Parts: sequence; structure tokens; C-alpha cells
Amino acid sequence: MFTFSSEQDSVSRRCVWVNGPVIVGAGPSGLAVGACLREQGVPFVVIERSDCIASLWQKRTYDRLKLHLPKKFCQLPKFPFPNHFPEYPTKRQFIEYLELYAKHFDINPQFNECVQSAKYDETCRVWRVKTSSPNGFEVEYISQWLVVATGENAERVVPDIEGLKEFGGEVIHACDYKSGEKYQGKKVVVVGCGNSGMEVSLDLSNHGAQPSIVCRSSVHVLPREIFGKSTFELAMFMMKWVPLWLVDKILLILAWFILGNIENYGLKRPSIGPLELKNKHGKTPVLDIGALEKIRSGKVKVVPGIKKFSCGTVELVTGEKLEIDSVVLATGYCSNVPYWLQESEFFSNNGFPKAQFPNNWKGNSGLYAIGFTRKGLAGASADAINIAQDIGKVYKEDLKQKKQKVPTHRRCISTF
Repeated sequence: MFTFSSEQDSVSRRCVWVNGPVIVGAGPSGLAVGACLREQGVPFVVIERSDCIASLWQKRTYDRLKLHLPKKFCQLPKFPFPNHFPEYPTKRQFIEYLELYAKHFDINPQFNECVQSAKYDETCRVWRVKTSSPNGFEVEYISQWLVVATGENAERVVPDIEGLKEFGGEVIHACDYKSGEKYQGKKVVVVGCGNSGMEVSLDLSNHGAQPSIVCRSSVHVLPREIFGKSTFELAMFMMKWVPLWLVDKILLILAWFILGNIENYGLKRPSIGPLELKNKHGKTPVLDIGALEKIRSGKVKVVPGIKKFSCGTVELVTGEKLEIDSVVLATGYCSNVPYWLQESEFFSNNGFPKAQFPNNWKGNSGLYAIGFTRKGLAGASADAINIAQDIGKVYKEDLKQKKQKVPTHRRCISTF
């Protein structure tokens, strides 16, 4: 890695040539591809806008969170979870695992650097990635390869609901929710009935709050385990032998026997099966860990869509009005790629690659994406291996052909 500084403003601006790829994002995806590149002997730089690795997990998750899948489906490449970790590691244990992972592979991100833009320079055939830090320091990284590892959940999604600004009570996104302890005795509306919404509602009820969960659309709810085995693991096993549509049928029959008919509690199932829905639309089924029992008992109330908010009140689409104290928006996350990546051939407007899994990890001109498969950590691990092998081939060929002279494209480097 070479650094070039401006004579006029060397304190606040510099230009860095990176011999390997620039990786944007130090979450599990960025760490995974960094580890695989390290194994290939390829140097790299990881850029992270926060002050820590896995900032989503460390700063934007609730306290009671555990992995919803068994640890063997969540471990990153070339480094298993410690044997003493439980089958479903806690949030703190997963963060500890990621910190051990980064240390093991000597991954040291450039923290507090937010990418402002990334653009491919057609003339020089390099990527130019411009970052800024809170103290006003600016860096331009120049590399032959760019790996986008910011993932599916970079930014919170806040819906535009009529009257929400006039509500007057506390309104937070689920990423800012930590525990239901401070909500004891309060009436809380949780907007969104995915895994986060269900688990936040469960936590609120466990702490003596009175939660209502808004279920505007249909949702699949499956038990986390069937016959003592992970539902996900069982599904993966069946898919080796039977088609996906049949696996969906079997899962729904088993879920009906274990959980009963969820439509009796105001939850409507989608018309297509849980695995097909996940593959086609990226919508993950809810893996129940206790919220459904709270719904059955009436301790968590299921309500339909919201029409509008007013001072201390929410009006539902049915016309019913509820007096409430707080609102938790479990309305999900989105990609932030369109805000900084100046490229439209590989990525679509929604910040996801246009190609479908398993062919959505590689673009043109040295552009790669990891963590956009909608297949969780297992999908990110598969991406990391593919990306590192692909870059490693080119990198090793370049080393073989390397001469004493500087490559021609380096003469195009701007030093401000």
C-alpha cells in the first residue's frame, strides 16, 4: 500500500494505492472475504464507517438477541465457533466470535471512514474510493478491485405513516431498542411482524409491557425446532431428496401440528410456501421462540394495518383507536449502495445485484458483492470463498508477470 499526499493540504487529504482489493464494510461479510483473501496471500484494505467491526450487531441489536439458526450454519469460512458455545449463540457470543475471527486473520479495518463515493476510472482502469472521517480527514483509495460488503441491512427503513410526527410519545426504530425493561406497564405498538417485531413484542411482554404488534401483510411462522432439530436444518436435509414445493408443504403441515392454525390469532399465511417466498422475494419466515404463545394468551395483541397516528393515539385501518405510550418500528433495513457507488450495470436501484444467486457476487471491471444473497451468513461465506479465489488467481498471475517498472495505470494516480 502506497500513500501520496498533497503538498498544500497533506494534513487533511491523501491518496492511497492499494495493491489488493478495497473492501467496504467490516461486518461478517467484509471479515469473511478478508479472511479468505488472507489465505490466498492477497493484501487488502477494509474500510468501516463505524468505530468497530460488526457495528450492526454491536450497536443496533436488542439485548436478548440470539442467532436464529444453529451455529454450524452461521460460522464464517475457515474458522468454526468455539466448541463451548451453545447451539444458538447469544449476541455477545457472536460478537466475541467475530472479534476472534478478525484477530486470527489479522484483519485491521480503517475505522471511522465513511465512503462518500466509489467510481471506476475507465482511463486508468482502477477503482477510486473516496472516504471522509468525522475530523474532516479525506482519503482516496485506488485499487484494481472493489468488494462491496455493506450488505442488505446497512440503513434502517422508516415508513412514512400519517401523523407519526404528531404522535408525541417515544418513537424508535428496532435498531435502537435494547430491552423492554423501561416499558413496564406501558402500551407499546410494534410496527412490523417479522422476526425482529415478534421478538421485540415477546421481550416487551416479558418485561410487563402491553404490546400490540401490527401485522399488515401475511407472514409465515414456523417453530424454530421440529422433533428437536432445527427447522432450517430439517429443510436443508429434505431439499437434497425432494423438490422445494414439497418441502414447503411438509414444513407447513408440521408447523400446523406444532403451532396450530395461526390465522386464528390474526396472522395470515402467504399463498406461497416459506422457502419459495424466501427465494423469490427475500422475505424470511418467522422462527417462533415464544411470541406465538404470548399471542395465544392475549399478552401480545395482533392488530391490522395502521391508518394514522395522532397525539397519544393510533387509528387502525378498521377504524379502531388505541391509546398508546410508545412506538417501535420493526420495519427492517435496506442497502445503502446506491448512495455511494456510482455504477448501474451490476447493481440495481434497490442496492442489490441484478443477477440472482448464485451468480450475483461478481460484476465487471473488478467489482464484487458479498452479503446480498438473502441467504444469511451461509450465503456470505459462499460469496467470500468465490471472491477470494477469483481475485487470488489474477493477483498471483500479476505477481508472476511483474517487472521492475511501475504498471502503466499507476501513472494516472491523482495526488490531489
